[in-house]
Amino acid sequence: MNISPARVAAFDILQKIGREKAYSSVLLPLYENDLSAKDRGLCHELVLGVLRRQIYLDKVIEKFVGKKLDDAVRTALRLGLYQLLFLDRIPGYSAINESVNLVQKAKKTSAKGLVNAVLRKASKENTTLEFADDIEETSVRNSHPQWLIEKWISQFGIDETRKLAEANNDPGRLEFRTTSKLDIELTGHEDLETLNGLASEGRIYFQDKGSEMVADVVNLSEGQRFLDVCAAPGSKATRIADLNRENSKLLVAGDLHSARVSVLKENCERQGVDFVSIVQYDAEVSLPFADEVFDAVLVDAPCSGTGTIRHNPEIRYFLDPADISELSNKQLRILRNASKLVKPGGTLIYSTCSLETEENEDVCARFIDRNTDLVQQKPDVPNEFITGRGFARTFPQRDDMDGFFIAVFEKK
Repeated sequence: MNISPARVAAFDILQKIGREKAYSSVLLPLYENDLSAKDRGLCHELVLGVLRRQIYLDKVIEKFVGKKLDDAVRTALRLGLYQLLFLDRIPGYSAINESVNLVQKAKKTSAKGLVNAVLRKASKENTTLEFADDIEETSVRNSHPQWLIEKWISQFGIDETRKLAEANNDPGRLEFRTTSKLDIELTGHEDLETLNGLASEGRIYFQDKGSEMVADVVNLSEGQRFLDVCAAPGSKATRIADLNRENSKLLVAGDLHSARVSVLKENCERQGVDFVSIVQYDAEVSLPFADEVFDAVLVDAPCSGTGTIRHNPEIRYFLDPADISELSNKQLRILRNASKLVKPGGTLIYSTCSLETEENEDVCARFIDRNTDLVQQKPDVPNEFITGRGFARTFPQRDDMDGFFIAVFEKK
């Protein structure tokens, strides 16, 4: 039985994501480390492609199979169908045979005939699907749960929601920023292997422009103190530290779990900003600092992450409608605790990578209602990102950035 290492790795990753709600961004580097450059590329394409088309692929499977399927069999079918329907460069016989072999490798030998038959039918027959309405069609064609599509329609309208769902399946260009450690001039034509090498040395850092914009809202003057409350993995904290290595009196960053704190510390050390003080705490309960000691505090709050689906496609399947409400309450608790640490005249910045009103504007409204000593200010970003309510937002379909929300408050 001969199966390409790329397909074996992709199968194993997709199974792990499905069973454990693991993240592709974590698993792909682990599995791809042992693959050749060619196999790494195919594995990457298969994993992210299947995740971005999962609901559509399942709808096609449903058309040909009228019974419940074992998870391993479904994963093999998804991989085969994705190659047949979306990858022209892959020969059909290869996609079919290797999917059959994957089923056998998973010790589901009795399903070999079914997988072979379904994939052969799909390669020859019309896979046109029928939909009850525009909402179902948008959901299935773009592989977003219907409840999420309906929610976005209520916020943004059907046309914008369709554009958003389509944009989420287009990863866009690879974005990164340079750090103070970079001692060479980039040409702009570096390949991924070179960029990965520079990133491992801390000379560049892969970061979406929307995330970078959040960090750049933090403006520190000489001698000021700054706290990044929910800092891991350190994208914003390291950017802020790098820009303020000469003038800030104290830079502090922290997070809840020891594993996340370790990643935060490693990122600071790798990028040459190991002067950042790292602290572990539960920001929902309290923060281990005296009141009114920081000139600027950033709360980049834990959130649903719906603004980052184009880079983390599995998020759409992990979320439940109830999660949004639970997260908004958590965000409010953290924001209230963080506000106590801001000096009079100081700044509190609240951000999420969520598109949901409940996690953004609604949290801010509830916060201000109980914290009259803080006044909303317009974020220092280009005007095209400022909303009618004085916040800042970015959108994948409009800005070719991940979806971020930014609010700024000044303490009286």
